[in-house]
Amino acid sequence: MKFTKTLIKGKLIKRYKRFFTDIEVNKEVVTAHCPNTGSMMGLLDFNNEVWISKNNDPKRKLKFTLEIIKTKNNLVGVNTHFANKIVGHALSNNLIKEFKGCTAIKAEAFFDKQTRFDFLIDKSRAKNFIEVKNVTLFRKNNISEFPDAPTSRGIKHLKALIDATNMGYKSNLLFLVQIQGMEKFKIAKDIDNEYYKNYILAKKAGVKFLAYRCKITPEEIKIEKKIKIIDE
Repeated sequence: MKFTKTLIKGKLIKRYKRFFTDIEVNKEVVTAHCPNTGSMMGLLDFNNEVWISKNNDPKRKLKFTLEIIKTKNNLVGVNTHFANKIVGHALSNNLIKEFKGCTAIKAEAFFDKQTRFDFLIDKSRAKNFIEVKNVTLFRKNNISEFPDAPTSRGIKHLKALIDATNMGYKSNLLFLVQIQGMEKFKIAKDIDNEYYKNYILAKKAGVKFLAYRCKITPEEIKIEKKIKIIDE
């Protein structure tokens, strides 16, 4: 996924009220929209380098959007709205080994009246649901983690994936690691042990879990390579 406009480099001052970030750009302070409702644990240190986009739509109250943060020498894509675009691009361009040659890619596919999954694809004459989780947390070198805060919504999706598996669908959860340099992924069970328990139940039920790392630059973000999922 390429950025349509050149990103602007700045320094993070603070995030507040969840959706607002103050950014210093050329010795001036601008307020940018923060398109990430998570805790963003470990990303919000004062003076971190950031990249923001500008939108000149007169209907927008905030002209800038936070896109990338640099922390611990790693670039992190923080715009969760881009996660499905990145995966959609990867599916269409065969960048995910497990889904190469898939057809009939449908986004925002209903499983039942209460639940939609991010994608429904045909692969080897089988219907595959794919749920995408955006990953921005890392606390140890080269190990990414999810979630960064307790997630009842995430648990709901795990249970729905189990139900879909029991109904004959192929069910998949893709952890999209928008962090440079990561080599492994794990569930942050110290942050949400209930999510971890349901993750284990889903694995036993036949839900498939994948973790793919992104290549991140101020010009584009795209899936780069599969990384190992570890259970600790």
